[in-house]
Amino acid sequence: MSTPTETALARRWKMDVNMGDDLTPDWQALIGVTEFQPTWPPNLEDSTTYDTDGWKEQTKTGQEWQVEVTFNRKKSPDSTVFSPVHEKLRLTSFASGAASEVGVRFYDRNGMPEAYTGKVLVEWEDQGGEATALGQIQATLHGTGPLTPITNPVTP
Repeated sequence: MSTPTETALARRWKMDVNMGDDLTPDWQALIGVTEFQPTWPPNLEDSTTYDTDGWKEQTKTGQEWQVEVTFNRKKSPDSTVFSPVHEKLRLTSFASGAASEVGVRFYDRNGMPEAYTGKVLVEWEDQGGEATALGQIQATLHGTGPLTPITNPVTP
């Protein structure tokens, strides 16, 4: 095994959205990504007792996760349709119940081992802007249920 010497780039992340269902997944790429920030902080509760001699103890009692992603809004050359993946996220943000959840997976596009999947609730925010600005969306994808490590789909 060689010793790592190069720094990974932020643009290594790739995200796919499940355009199908749980039984017949249809993973399609989220295109136009300009920023990507996944987080999965634990919920820690103070479990300190007198027996710890003043040293604080904590217990992990839960976990949450989310992905903040910004992307350029892509449309067809004739300006009649938006990217189907972008539309899936936008329309999911309006839904309720089971229809408000969509499956995502994100992974290292270069085949490194880091890769995850889970279901999200979508918070959609059009970034607007001045006349010369690109059409951008910031979506916060709130994990609902576990974020599960998977085998990277691009691993040879």
